[in-house]
Amino acid sequence: MSLQTIIYPVVSLGGLGLLFGAGLAYASQKFAVEEDPKATAIRDALPGANCGGCGFPGCDGFAKAVAAGEAPVNGCPVGGEKVASEVASIMGVEADGDGKKVAKVICNGDTTKCGDKFEYEGIQDCVAAAAVQGGSKSCKYGCLGLGTCVKACQFDAIEIVDGRIAKIDPEKCTSCGKCLEVCPKNVIDWVPYKQSVVITCNNNEKGKAVKQKCSVGCIGCQICVKNCPTQTIEFKNNLASINYDNCINCFVCVEKCPTKAIEGDLERKQKLNL
Repeated sequence: MSLQTIIYPVVSLGGLGLLFGAGLAYASQKFAVEEDPKATAIRDALPGANCGGCGFPGCDGFAKAVAAGEAPVNGCPVGGEKVASEVASIMGVEADGDGKKVAKVICNGDTTKCGDKFEYEGIQDCVAAAAVQGGSKSCKYGCLGLGTCVKACQFDAIEIVDGRIAKIDPEKCTSCGKCLEVCPKNVIDWVPYKQSVVITCNNNEKGKAVKQKCSVGCIGCQICVKNCPTQTIEFKNNLASINYDNCINCFVCVEKCPTKAIEGDLERKQKLNL
């Protein structure tokens, strides 16, 4: 085999490689999609958790949405006020911290206040328990307290307390929404971070039925509706509900509710200077 027989193919392949490389380099420059520098800066300011709590596919998606004006600057639940402030600075706007919401278990019916209709001995998981006659709890709307939400929370914000009921720490909650997704009883809802007065009952049965099952359930007496000084409580589907936009956290409803179905956290109110 002659030297020329070896050299020619090598040179030819090398030349083709250079040609294709030059073509790809040209194409990458010609058809490159320019990235918004604001989106890049926002992405660098984010914590990089990629939890999806903002409602977008990861931090990159959220950064692009904010830069395009399609998402709020305080939309990152993990970053909190610090990141919101940085993102707002990049966008040249003010960060509004009042809009933050956290997850809240809308049930206080623990085992001392709401009994069981049968003894459940199956898999210790709320989804599995709910598949058996809707769960063992007398109230079909109540928290089963078997910790499915605890396992779903990546931020250690939920615990099962005495009385077999879930409690969420608003200071640790990042609003990722994972607990809402996995709860089979739909007993977890969003409440404003600064809200210290919450109706903690999810049962929309009539008062007599509620009273027979749970001592801290809403019985539909509407005393809270009649006594609310700002008329911010309404009654529908046999259940009272608070319009958080108008609530001034005055605690009148908390004091008037005969079954203590309205939770008032005075310590939190004082802490937040409400």
